[in-house]
Amino acid sequence: MRPPLVLELLALPKAVPEVRRTVREHLGVPCPDVQLCVSELLANVIRHVGEGTPVSVRVRGTVPGRARIEVTDREPHTWLVIRHADAEEESGRGLLLLDSVALRWGVTQGPYGKTVWCEVAVS
Repeated sequence: MRPPLVLELLALPKAVPEVRRTVREHLGVPCPDVQLCVSELLANVIRHVGEGTPVSVRVRGTVPGRARIEVTDREPHTWLVIRHADAEEESGRGLLLLDSVALRWGVTQGPYGKTVWCEVAVS
């Protein structure tokens, strides 16, 4: 099993495609679901915590054929809420996408921040 990928970065829109590419290179296989989940988790930080927020992104294999993605920010008081966007809305579906793609997901809350994680099947 590969060692985990750990990235420390600022949550900026321009970082999202770079992180997606880095994750793909790290896993060494096509991984559209993993890349989608990383994108959605970073987008949530950008939108709800704030652009430029320091984050940690970790990707590691848990068992063969499965990857765990974790995105940690330093804002423990911003809660995740699954909402159902109207058909006309252009955003608001990120956690629904995550929920439909991930095998399981959750949030680990701490005094100095939170980690949103998910596990995804990898071919």
